Amino acid sequence: MKKGDKNNSKNKDEALVGVLRNNGYKVTQGRISILEVFSKYHIPLNAESVSGYLKNKRVDVATIYRTLKSFEEKGILRRVDLRNDSVCFEMNDSHHHHHLVCKKCGDIEDVDVCEIDRLSKIALKNSLKFKLIIDHSLEFFGVCKTCNKV
Repeated sequence: MKKGDKNNSKNKDEALVGVLRNNGYKVTQGRISILEVFSKYHIPLNAESVSGYLKNKRVDVATIYRTLKSFEEKGILRRVDLRNDSVCFEMNDSHHHHHLVCKKCGDIEDVDVCEIDRLSKIALKNSLKFKLIIDHSLEFFGVCKTCNKV
């Protein structure tokens, strides 16, 4: 490991500790490990996937479920609906994006373009009951290029 890599890792660890402290959490190795998984992989993950990545860290599945729910409640993680049988989460950072999801292999790709402002105005203009939209979720489902060749 190069010196720059050590500094980046140390800065990332300090940032994760800061996230926990700023949200009123006691800093534990389990919580740090869970946040490390999300900050490393940058994809929506369910509890089972997190558990798989942490198999050598001694974090039990029940703790992972409780922590994910708690992190969602505090706004550290956000829930992503990928239309599968489990709840997925990702870091709730300032990087606003949506997802493309392959229905065959499950591959996920971020979509950084969001034209929802125009659609939100149209939705509100046509609504009889709503005055304000405060959040939205948009995921695209299809078939990736690799699966389409098969």
